Amino acid sequence: MQVIASSHARLGRPRLRAIVLAATVGGILLVGGIAVAWLTFGTPFISRFTPVGRPSTTEMVAGVLAWTFALVAPSAFILAGIARIASLLDALVGSRPRPTAVLRIARSLPDDYAVVSRFRLADGRIIPDLVMGPFGVAVIEELPPAGATRRHESAWEVRGPDGRWLPLENPLDKATRDAERVRRWLAQDEQDFVVKVHAAVIATDPTIQRTDTCAVIALAQIPAWLAALPPQRSLTAGRRERLLELVRSVA
Repeated sequence: MQVIASSHARLGRPRLRAIVLAATVGGILLVGGIAVAWLTFGTPFISRFTPVGRPSTTEMVAGVLAWTFALVAPSAFILAGIARIASLLDALVGSRPRPTAVLRIARSLPDDYAVVSRFRLADGRIIPDLVMGPFGVAVIEELPPAGATRRHESAWEVRGPDGRWLPLENPLDKATRDAERVRRWLAQDEQDFVVKVHAAVIATDPTIQRTDTCAVIALAQIPAWLAALPPQRSLTAGRRERLLELVRSVA
């Protein structure tokens, strides 16, 4: 299977300048804390601030401040440095896009298939997986996590950040409309043929029934479903290459 890289899959990743700056600041704080700790406990440097005999008020204040700094600064610097580096690592890991459904089973697909994950249409809508093959084009989308959604007959709801249930567009209707958007977008290129666009959602709930315009399949059924789609005879090898070039130009 050919994977066409999408630039939109990398959105949200921290810029190199921000990464270098955060790593530098975190490293300086960490090394600075270790250095201060070594000066405090590994050398007689701090003893210079320890009053001897009957110290004056100024010497006592200076000694207290010096020892307070020596005891507090190392741990504060080290903790701040670790926190800065940890937040950077968290940002890097969090910005890494989760593999889409098709990419997770990519090895089981034939070589004459091509897929674009997180394909952005002109209106800004993101298509999770766009698969191209002898059948034309297939739009494949995943249902939201089961714990975050619920449905009453044809009405769907999603749990919001505050725990309240909010209306959710029917995922099967959404996949159907996304497939229609892709079909219209392809037709705007004024090609001399019409590309068939199929739609499917991935679900584990057996009570979710397919519709006339959208299939309901399990993750492991993706290869079989794609193979069962009827080949589009008008989609010759040359036309498929033109289709790939069109998708690459906007991916």
